Amino acid sequence: MIIREAKFLASNSRVDQCPPATLPEYAFIGRSNVGKSSLINMLTGHKGLAKTSSLPGKTQLINHFLINGQWYLVDLPGYGYAKVSKDSRVQWGRMINFYLHNRENLTCLFVLIDSRHAPLAVDLEFLETLGKDGIPFVIIFTKADKQSGSRTQQNVNSYRLKLAETWDELPRTFVTSATDQTGRDEVLAFIQEVNQQIGQKTDNA
Repeated sequence: MIIREAKFLASNSRVDQCPPATLPEYAFIGRSNVGKSSLINMLTGHKGLAKTSSLPGKTQLINHFLINGQWYLVDLPGYGYAKVSKDSRVQWGRMINFYLHNRENLTCLFVLIDSRHAPLAVDLEFLETLGKDGIPFVIIFTKADKQSGSRTQQNVNSYRLKLAETWDELPRTFVTSATDQTGRDEVLAFIQEVNQQIGQKTDNA
Protein backbone atom coordinates (compact mmCIF):
# COMPACT_ATOMS: atom_id res chain seq x y z
CA MET A 1 0.00 0.00 0.00
CA ILE A 2 1.21 3.48 -0.89
CA ILE A 3 0.08 6.26 1.45
CA ARG A 4 -0.67 9.19 -0.84
CA GLU A 5 -2.62 11.29 1.62
CA ALA A 6 -2.96 11.34 5.38
CA LYS A 7 -4.84 14.16 7.01
CA PHE A 8 -6.11 14.91 10.49
CA LEU A 9 -9.90 15.05 10.77
CA ALA A 10 -10.95 15.48 14.39
CA SER A 11 -10.30 14.90 18.07
CA ASN A 12 -13.21 13.85 20.25
CA SER A 13 -13.99 12.55 23.72
CA ARG A 14 -17.32 11.09 22.61
CA VAL A 15 -17.92 8.35 20.08
CA ASP A 16 -21.12 9.96 18.78
CA GLN A 17 -19.06 12.99 17.76
CA CYS A 18 -16.53 10.99 15.74
CA PRO A 19 -16.50 11.17 11.91
CA PRO A 20 -19.28 9.24 10.12
CA ALA A 21 -18.81 5.47 10.46
CA THR A 22 -18.77 4.94 6.70
CA LEU A 23 -15.21 3.71 6.18
CA PRO A 24 -13.08 0.88 7.62
CA GLU A 25 -11.42 2.01 10.83
CA TYR A 26 -8.08 0.86 12.29
CA ALA A 27 -7.31 2.03 15.81
CA PHE A 28 -3.95 2.06 17.61
CA ILE A 29 -3.58 1.67 21.35
CA GLY A 30 -0.90 0.68 23.84
CA ARG A 31 0.65 1.48 27.17
CA SER A 32 1.84 5.03 27.62
CA ASN A 33 5.25 5.67 26.02
CA VAL A 34 5.11 2.55 23.83
CA GLY A 35 6.01 4.58 20.74
CA LYS A 36 2.51 4.83 19.29
CA SER A 37 2.78 8.29 17.74
CA SER A 38 6.16 7.51 16.20
CA LEU A 39 4.77 4.31 14.72
CA ILE A 40 1.75 6.09 13.23
CA ASN A 41 4.00 8.72 11.68
CA MET A 42 6.25 6.00 10.26
CA LEU A 43 3.36 4.03 8.78
CA THR A 44 1.80 7.06 7.12
CA GLY A 45 5.08 8.63 6.04
CA HIS A 46 4.07 11.93 7.66
CA LYS A 47 6.56 12.87 10.34
CA GLY A 48 4.34 15.25 12.29
CA LEU A 49 0.92 13.64 11.80
CA ALA A 50 0.61 12.24 15.32
CA LYS A 51 2.12 14.37 18.06
CA THR A 52 5.04 12.72 19.83
CA SER A 53 6.26 13.49 23.32
CA SER A 54 8.78 12.21 25.83
CA LEU A 55 6.06 12.44 28.47
CA PRO A 56 3.56 9.58 28.80
CA GLY A 57 -0.10 10.43 28.36
CA LYS A 58 0.25 12.88 25.48
CA THR A 59 -2.77 11.48 23.62
CA GLN A 60 -5.92 12.27 25.60
CA LEU A 61 -8.67 12.12 22.97
CA ILE A 62 -9.88 9.90 20.12
CA ASN A 63 -7.95 11.25 17.13
CA HIS A 64 -9.14 10.45 13.61
CA PHE A 65 -7.01 10.61 10.48
CA LEU A 66 -8.25 9.95 6.94
CA ILE A 67 -5.86 7.85 4.86
CA ASN A 68 -6.02 7.97 1.04
CA GLY A 69 -9.64 9.01 1.40
CA GLN A 70 -10.44 5.31 1.94
CA TRP A 71 -10.01 4.40 5.61
CA TYR A 72 -9.66 5.89 9.06
CA LEU A 73 -6.61 5.59 11.28
CA VAL A 74 -7.42 6.28 14.92
CA ASP A 75 -4.96 7.26 17.63
CA LEU A 76 -6.37 6.28 21.04
CA PRO A 77 -5.16 7.30 24.51
CA GLY A 78 -2.79 4.84 26.13
CA TYR A 79 -3.69 2.48 28.94
CA GLY A 80 -1.68 1.79 32.05
CA TYR A 81 0.68 4.27 33.71
CA ALA A 82 0.70 7.90 32.69
CA LYS A 83 1.62 11.07 34.58
CA VAL A 84 -1.97 12.23 34.90
CA SER A 85 -4.51 12.22 37.69
CA LYS A 86 -6.43 9.11 38.68
CA ASP A 87 -9.65 10.78 37.58
CA SER A 88 -8.20 11.37 34.11
CA ARG A 89 -7.13 7.72 33.81
CA VAL A 90 -10.62 6.59 34.81
CA GLN A 91 -12.16 8.97 32.27
CA TRP A 92 -9.83 7.70 29.53
CA GLY A 93 -10.67 4.11 30.43
CA ARG A 94 -14.39 4.74 30.10
CA MET A 95 -13.91 6.61 26.82
CA ILE A 96 -11.74 3.84 25.34
CA ASN A 97 -14.08 1.11 26.53
CA PHE A 98 -17.11 2.84 25.04
CA TYR A 99 -15.29 3.40 21.76
CA LEU A 100 -14.18 -0.22 21.46
CA HIS A 101 -17.66 -1.58 22.12
CA ASN A 102 -19.74 0.96 20.20
CA ARG A 103 -17.77 2.14 17.18
CA GLU A 104 -19.58 0.10 14.55
CA ASN A 105 -16.96 0.46 11.80
CA LEU A 106 -13.97 -0.51 13.97
CA THR A 107 -12.33 -3.06 11.71
CA CYS A 108 -9.24 -3.93 13.72
CA LEU A 109 -7.48 -2.74 16.86
CA PHE A 110 -3.68 -2.64 16.77
CA VAL A 111 -2.38 -3.27 20.29
CA LEU A 112 1.16 -1.95 20.66
CA ILE A 113 3.59 -3.69 23.00
CA ASP A 114 7.17 -2.66 23.74
CA SER A 115 9.31 -5.51 22.39
CA ARG A 116 12.03 -4.82 24.95
CA HIS A 117 9.99 -6.25 27.81
CA ALA A 118 9.00 -9.72 28.89
CA PRO A 119 5.20 -10.20 29.22
CA LEU A 120 3.67 -7.55 31.46
CA ALA A 121 0.46 -8.11 33.42
CA VAL A 122 -1.14 -4.87 32.20
CA ASP A 123 -0.72 -5.91 28.56
CA LEU A 124 -1.84 -9.49 29.10
CA GLU A 125 -4.93 -8.37 31.02
CA PHE A 126 -5.87 -5.93 28.26
CA LEU A 127 -5.47 -8.60 25.58
CA GLU A 128 -7.55 -11.08 27.58
CA THR A 129 -10.33 -8.52 27.91
CA LEU A 130 -10.34 -7.91 24.16
CA GLY A 131 -10.59 -11.63 23.52
CA LYS A 132 -13.46 -12.12 25.96
CA ASP A 133 -15.32 -9.15 24.46
CA GLY A 134 -14.80 -10.35 20.89
CA ILE A 135 -12.99 -7.23 19.72
CA PRO A 136 -10.83 -7.97 16.63
CA PHE A 137 -7.17 -7.11 17.19
CA VAL A 138 -3.60 -7.84 16.23
CA ILE A 139 -0.41 -7.15 18.17
CA ILE A 140 2.38 -4.82 17.06
CA PHE A 141 5.67 -5.15 18.92
CA THR A 142 7.45 -1.79 18.81
CA LYS A 143 11.02 -0.49 19.22
CA ALA A 144 12.69 -3.57 17.72
CA ASP A 145 15.74 -1.45 16.84
CA LYS A 146 16.50 -0.90 20.53
CA GLN A 147 17.90 -4.41 21.02
CA SER A 148 19.12 -7.47 19.15
CA GLY A 149 16.80 -9.40 16.88
CA SER A 150 17.20 -12.50 19.01
CA ARG A 151 16.15 -10.65 22.16
CA THR A 152 13.11 -9.23 20.38
CA GLN A 153 12.09 -12.67 19.15
CA GLN A 154 12.59 -14.11 22.61
CA ASN A 155 10.16 -11.59 24.11
CA VAL A 156 7.66 -12.08 21.27
CA ASN A 157 7.77 -15.85 21.84
CA SER A 158 7.29 -15.32 25.57
CA TYR A 159 4.08 -13.38 24.90
CA ARG A 160 2.85 -16.03 22.50
CA LEU A 161 3.54 -18.80 25.02
CA LYS A 162 1.75 -16.87 27.74
CA LEU A 163 -1.30 -16.25 25.54
CA ALA A 164 -1.32 -19.90 24.43
CA GLU A 165 -2.14 -20.87 28.01
CA THR A 166 -5.69 -19.54 27.57
CA TRP A 167 -6.13 -18.98 23.81
CA ASP A 168 -7.02 -21.64 21.23
CA GLU A 169 -5.93 -19.39 18.35
CA LEU A 170 -3.24 -16.75 18.77
CA PRO A 171 -3.66 -13.23 17.38
CA ARG A 172 -1.52 -12.12 14.45
CA THR A 173 1.68 -10.32 15.39
CA PHE A 174 4.00 -7.80 13.73
CA VAL A 175 7.46 -6.61 14.77
CA THR A 176 8.21 -2.97 14.03
CA SER A 177 10.65 -0.12 14.45
CA ALA A 178 9.70 3.48 13.80
CA THR A 179 13.39 4.31 13.47
CA ASP A 180 14.35 1.96 10.62
CA GLN A 181 10.79 1.31 9.30
CA THR A 182 10.87 -2.39 10.13
CA GLY A 183 7.41 -3.90 9.67
CA ARG A 184 5.93 -0.96 7.77
CA ASP A 185 5.22 -2.87 4.57
CA GLU A 186 3.78 -5.83 6.47
CA VAL A 187 1.35 -3.74 8.53
CA LEU A 188 0.17 -1.71 5.53
CA ALA A 189 -0.22 -4.89 3.46
CA PHE A 190 -2.40 -6.35 6.21
CA ILE A 191 -4.64 -3.27 6.21
CA GLN A 192 -4.88 -3.38 2.42
CA GLU A 193 -5.76 -7.07 2.52
CA VAL A 194 -8.55 -6.50 5.05
CA ASN A 195 -9.89 -3.52 3.10
CA GLN A 196 -10.04 -5.66 -0.04
CA GLN A 197 -11.93 -8.37 1.84
CA ILE A 198 -14.42 -5.79 3.05
CA GLY A 199 -14.83 -4.51 -0.50
CA GLN A 200 -15.48 -8.01 -1.80
CA LYS A 201 -18.13 -8.64 0.86
CA THR A 202 -19.81 -5.36 -0.04
CA ASP A 203 -19.80 -6.23 -3.75
CA ASN A 204 -21.33 -9.61 -3.03
CA ALA A 205 -23.99 -8.30 -0.68
